Amino acid sequence: MIGGLTGFKQSPNADFGERMLNSVASQSIRHLFTQSDEVEVEIRCSPSSKLLQGAIDSFKMRGTGLVIRRQFRAETMSFETDAVAIDFGAILGGNIRLKRPTQAIAQVTLTEQAINEAFTADLVQKRITQVDDEDLTGLSGGEPLDFRDVAIKLLPEQRVKLSAKTDLPNRDNVPISLQATLAVERRRRITFDDAEFDADGVSPDVMALSKILTQGFIRLLNNMVDLDRFDLDGVMMRINRLETKGTQLIFSGYAQIDHFPSVK
Repeated sequence: MIGGLTGFKQSPNADFGERMLNSVASQSIRHLFTQSDEVEVEIRCSPSSKLLQGAIDSFKMRGTGLVIRRQFRAETMSFETDAVAIDFGAILGGNIRLKRPTQAIAQVTLTEQAINEAFTADLVQKRITQVDDEDLTGLSGGEPLDFRDVAIKLLPEQRVKLSAKTDLPNRDNVPISLQATLAVERRRRITFDDAEFDADGVSPDVMALSKILTQGFIRLLNNMVDLDRFDLDGVMMRINRLETKGTQLIFSGYAQIDHFPSVK
């Protein structure tokens, strides 16, 4: 939808440009994701004739069920830009080409289920298996450790409860158990602050081992969730704040959009 002034009569070329831009924008956004349930695009340009010069007042997108890199699902994602300058000729060729990068306010919602599924993704698995941290391998006779069955539960006030398991040469299924506060470092890294060992459900005979392994696992986590590893094509995300809300984790921040992916 493109807004216009009341009583303004659009030229046929502007009307054609509007329809073309909406179609091309929707297709370009979809190409950012491996899969998407729904993508809605809203372009604002008043008067509409400015579009012929490549001037847009704002560009707004909202998507649901968006899969990034085949294995990371965002429940919702939205962003809204300020004024944008585009190459109108590129639209006729079926693409959106920015004349210069633009920024947008952005919000991403993840579900607890999707976060847990993400721990099985290849990008994550390679960071929590064959771990050769010296503080940890001292417990395993120098052998790398594999962490598995990672489960996270979202709690109020940005708190999380997290559990996992690992095996040692003389002991299988050693539990990892902690609670921590999610925080943002340098607007791009998610950290697990104020982490505390959670003794609930851990048997006394393995408590000491579990504490040491939990501390090592926290170090892994704090070096793992970096948004630069998940960047979309041409879009760099940065986080200003995050909050837990029921079974949802909500990120608010901004996106720098350098270019849109080509669809042809």
